[in-house]
Amino acid sequence: MAYMSQEGYDKIKADLKQLEEVERPEVIRQIAEAREKGDLSENAEYDAAKEAQGKLEARIAQMKAVLADAKILDPTKVQTDVVQIMSKVEMRNVKNGMTMTYTLVSESEANLRENKISVKTPIAQGLLGKKAGDVVQIRIPQGLIELEIVSISVG
Repeated sequence: MAYMSQEGYDKIKADLKQLEEVERPEVIRQIAEAREKGDLSENAEYDAAKEAQGKLEARIAQMKAVLADAKILDPTKVQTDVVQIMSKVEMRNVKNGMTMTYTLVSESEANLRENKISVKTPIAQGLLGKKAGDVVQIRIPQGLIELEIVSISVG
């Protein structure tokens, strides 16, 4: 089961619609066009179009699986006493004093530009279940980092 926000669910659904209604017909058109050019055994355009179709169908299947497995979380039920999925966490690096704020989301909604990190990342894993004021040590690829949780709110 993949927990996600209504916004994340709707975005995946819109992306899926785009793939099925716009990109899929275009790939089918490209295959038909390449097929009309004759001998398929030496037709690079046909091979490329079939490969694109395979990748597109795999993406569609993956998105449908995510939607079928999704459980939409109600943000009004997200508590702010401990860090959990959908929590917006402000934290301070104990070593250098730098502060950062991330919202913990499902893998499919993660977007670093929007400060949304997957609950499966090392930082999120280290924060889950902790409270404001807690100092946690988290192993990241660059080494060990110490973070103090400054505040927890609803993302």
